Amino acid sequence: MNSFRKIGVVLALVFFVVACQDKRKPNYQYMPNMYEPVGYETYGEVDFLPNASEAMTPVPGTINRGWMPYEYENTPEGKELARVMMSPLDSLNSEDNLTVGKELYTIYCAICHGNAGKGQGTLVKREKILGVPSYADAARNITLGTTYHTIQYGLNSMGSYASQMNTKEMWQVSEYVMQLKQDLTK
Repeated sequence: MNSFRKIGVVLALVFFVVACQDKRKPNYQYMPNMYEPVGYETYGEVDFLPNASEAMTPVPGTINRGWMPYEYENTPEGKELARVMMSPLDSLNSEDNLTVGKELYTIYCAICHGNAGKGQGTLVKREKILGVPSYADAARNITLGTTYHTIQYGLNSMGSYASQMNTKEMWQVSEYVMQLKQDLTK
């Protein structure tokens, strides 16, 4: 008889739990912060910072550290204006600039343009991309400024590398490309 009471009590508890349960929301939460996220607006006011300050937008005209603004637009006219640009890098460290430029060229450019700049990189040989001309092609008429402009903005199917390299590195690669062009036209 005692076992029938125990079974009855257990069944009553199970019935009570099932009857009181709301299927639309849980009855209890172990760690409520894990279930109900606290969303903060990026530039909204927050109460946990001193003086109730908010995230501030940069002052107009400021630039990122290590990045110099580029004065020419991403247009054909801008590229023609960039044709006469000269490198701002120190000419006394020309060999160092070419060495670093070669390393960066090998990392970013040689996969398409080839190690010698003949337009026969690995992706071209595997026919993944087509139409990469040689730097020796007279119709290209590339200069130091147009090379930098192309690295900054990209051209045709080549994308911009401004997010991968800083200003100095883009000039070093541009100088190395001009060295490759000079070697190919000899």
